Amino acid sequence: MKKVISKDGTAIAFDKSGNGPAIILVCAAFQTRTMMSQLASLLSPHFTVFNYDRRGRGDSGDTAPYAVEREVEDIEALINEAGGSAFVFGMSSGGVLALDVARKLAIAKLALYEPPFVVDNTRPPLPKGYLQQLEELTTSGRRGDAVEYFLTKAAGVPADFVAPMRSAPFWPAMEDVAHTLVYDGTIMGDTMSGNPLPAERWSSVSIPTLVVGGGTSPEYQQNAVKALVDRLPNAKCHILEGQDHNVAPDYLAPVLTDFFSM
Repeated sequence: MKKVISKDGTAIAFDKSGNGPAIILVCAAFQTRTMMSQLASLLSPHFTVFNYDRRGRGDSGDTAPYAVEREVEDIEALINEAGGSAFVFGMSSGGVLALDVARKLAIAKLALYEPPFVVDNTRPPLPKGYLQQLEELTTSGRRGDAVEYFLTKAAGVPADFVAPMRSAPFWPAMEDVAHTLVYDGTIMGDTMSGNPLPAERWSSVSIPTLVVGGGTSPEYQQNAVKALVDRLPNAKCHILEGQDHNVAPDYLAPVLTDFFSM
């Protein structure tokens, strides 16, 4: 494990592996770099992989107040560590952060896996006051309730599925990063409202971009992939048949390798 220091003084932990052009992996809600380690391993024969903990998670620090710009600066510090140039891959809500990075920083290519937009009526939008409610739960110490609220309202997991999860071995790890769900909610903004994606937010992202989706993902996620490809000026879509939002790294890695090697 190594660390870089972001502009606001926050230490950002990362693992570096492989050889070749640099690629930075941006993880999703709940994830730490440990959960991206298999993908990093599969990419490392072709790239120098920077697999990092987003602020507030794992071995990285956290500095209040939160702002999306601070997370962009974290990735900027990693790009500088990589020598000033890198590809970026973002998973789920980490893909939305990666889009904001591409809007503000000079990166070579961008790949995303299923940014969790809700762009139509194929699933319920986030409830009004979602972010405020999530913040109230985390700041009052009700981390388990915050995790459940996210899973049921944002991820669309049925409540009767979530109840037994609270006694599962993995639940404490989810509670550990529950405060960062507010960060991901801030990054998502109003893009889970059931309305079309904002026309201007990423219109300047003209670099080659690959948006990957799962062939068995719910309709709303497949529609979100298509909507984003339509919004970006230089994007293409790739559907992984047999995969859903929990994509298998050994299916995803070859697609990323082909795209970033072209």
